Amino acid sequence: MSLVALIDYGSGNLHSAGRALREAARLGETGHEIRITNRAEDILAAERVVLPGVGHFADCAAGLRAQTGVVEALETACLKGGKPFLGICVGMQLLAETGREDGATPGLGWIAGEVARIQPGDAFRVPHMGWNELSLRGAPHPVLSGLGAEPHVYFTHSYAFTTADPADMAATASYGAEAITAAVARANLFGTQFHPEKSQALGLRILSNFLSWDP
Repeated sequence: MSLVALIDYGSGNLHSAGRALREAARLGETGHEIRITNRAEDILAAERVVLPGVGHFADCAAGLRAQTGVVEALETACLKGGKPFLGICVGMQLLAETGREDGATPGLGWIAGEVARIQPGDAFRVPHMGWNELSLRGAPHPVLSGLGAEPHVYFTHSYAFTTADPADMAATASYGAEAITAAVARANLFGTQFHPEKSQALGLRILSNFLSWDP
C-alpha cells in the first residue's frame, strides 16, 4: 500500500484533510494509506506528501520548524527527491519565500514570491470566505483536470500568495479588485489557497487527481 504522509504540526484542518484524502483514495481506488505524522522517517518513506494549514503564517511556520527533522525531510523527499507534494491553504503559502502576516516571516522558499494581505477594495470583506469560481490558467494542470465548467471551491483566508513568476500560478479567483492566486504549481509541487477538503465533490476530485498524479 502506497503511503501518503499528512504532516502534523498543530494545523487546524488536519483531521478534516485526512478524512477527505481517505475518501478520495476510496473513490479513486488508489489504495493509498493516509498517515498523519510528524516523523521524518515517514516523510522519507512516503510516496507523496500533504502539508495542511490553518491560521497565521508566522504561527504555522514556527510550528512546522518545531517538528524535529521535518523540514529537512520535506526538502529531501519533495524539493530534491521529486515526490508529489500538496500544500493546502497556509500549507501552500509556506512554499513562499516570505509571509507578511504578523511581520516578515521566512517561508520554505520553494516557490519565489510572498504572501501578503489581500486588497479587494472597500465593497468586499476581508477575509475572503465562501465559494468562488476557479479560473484555470492555460491548459488545466493534472491536479485540476476534469472539474467541468465554472468550478467552484471553498475559500477562507485574508492573505494570498503572489508568485514572482506568473507561470507558477495554476489558477486564480476573482475577488473585487484582486485576482487572487488560487493554486500554484511547479514541477512536483502543487498548492491550493482554497480548501479541497471543504469543497465537496469537486474537492474530492482534486484530491483524487493528486493521489494519481505522476509529475
